[in-house]
Amino acid sequence: MIRKVLGGALRGLGVCEDCVADILVATSEACTNAILHARASGGFEVTGSIDAGVCVLTVRDGGRGPRPAPADRGILAESGRGLKIMQALMDDLSIDTAPDRGTIVRLRKRLTWRDGALGGRLDHRLVHSAG
Repeated sequence: MIRKVLGGALRGLGVCEDCVADILVATSEACTNAILHARASGGFEVTGSIDAGVCVLTVRDGGRGPRPAPADRGILAESGRGLKIMQALMDDLSIDTAPDRGTIVRLRKRLTWRDGALGGRLDHRLVHSAG
């Protein structure tokens, strides 16, 4: 669901397809981690914003953060690569964890725009005041 909603919004603003793909893969990884590793209710929340040409997404769950991966997973392991994938695709990744409020993963990426895209032409003050 998040891929459809987020992808549709980014494409509608005129974000180039390579940038959309990077954001969708990274967000999917963060959501998958929330589903697999949240030790509380299992639920999670995704919020996002675009400000000054930068997309910021937050994935929040009730878990206690990532656990250290075993030392030798092997190159064909099916899990344990999510954080590295997110780091490779996004400009910034931060993880904030506290026992009383769960885990918050923040993903940031400067957007690139298709030629003539409305989102790329909007003045920062206009985008900021429209929300």
